Amino acid sequence: MHALIGYWAERKLLLPRSMGELYESIRDFVVVEAEVGGLVGCAALHIDTDRIAELKALAVAAAVHGQGVGRQLVEACCRAALELGLERVFCLTYQVDFFAKLGFTRVDRSRLPEKVWGECVRCHRFLDCDEVAMWRTVSAPLDAAPTAAVIQRS
Repeated sequence: MHALIGYWAERKLLLPRSMGELYESIRDFVVVEAEVGGLVGCAALHIDTDRIAELKALAVAAAVHGQGVGRQLVEACCRAALELGLERVFCLTYQVDFFAKLGFTRVDRSRLPEKVWGECVRCHRFLDCDEVAMWRTVSAPLDAAPTAAVIQRS
């Protein structure tokens, strides 16, 4: 994961992550592995509040771009957020078109005070940040009607 994220960070498309940061947040990550070639994608879902989580460190190996790996990772993170009872998933990104195709919309950073004042303020790019904030509501699929449990007494 460190090498994959580092590859995109060197190109200024992701923020770099230290090994320490990755170890501290390892349980936040989902990964995609190829049958041959190992790790081809990763993403983390970091819970910010009881209602919202951030999708972070989404990285896909260049060799598999366009094959749905990024979409799989985003959807896995959104499903996890739904299972946790969260309302939204947000991201800070340069890949606006990609996230828009997945139902994310632009949002002003002022709507994310926990992120901005809890984490962004410590970033070396804080005063010169050009990432776009986007978010998406997470909800059950429309065809997934709630089911009632039936308790039978004998």
